[in-house]
Amino acid sequence: MIVTTTNCIEGKKVLEYKGIVFGEVISGVDAIKDIAAGFTNFFGGRSKSYEGELIQAREEALEELKNRAYAVGANAVIGIDIDYEVLGQGGNMLMVTASGTAVVVG
Repeated sequence: MIVTTTNCIEGKKVLEYKGIVFGEVISGVDAIKDIAAGFTNFFGGRSKSYEGELIQAREEALEELKNRAYAVGANAVIGIDIDYEVLGQGGNMLMVTASGTAVVVG
């Protein structure tokens, strides 16, 4: 499955539009990672624990997007947009949403 942020794929022609597809992931950050990130916030530097959660959530959202595109008969998704939100009362939930247009290209 071809996935791209552009609205076309070089060398390919869009033969059919299948509609908009989404992949959503809501991920909670466990207490240990939250404590480690708190130390990073206090002392400075990069938070590897939060970065890992973000990377994993993004990869899962893209995989879900591809699965949904495949389910409607698409072989590519164009115009992909990825959004990030922080949720929860304490801001300890991460939501990643990937969206794009499922298409058949030839």
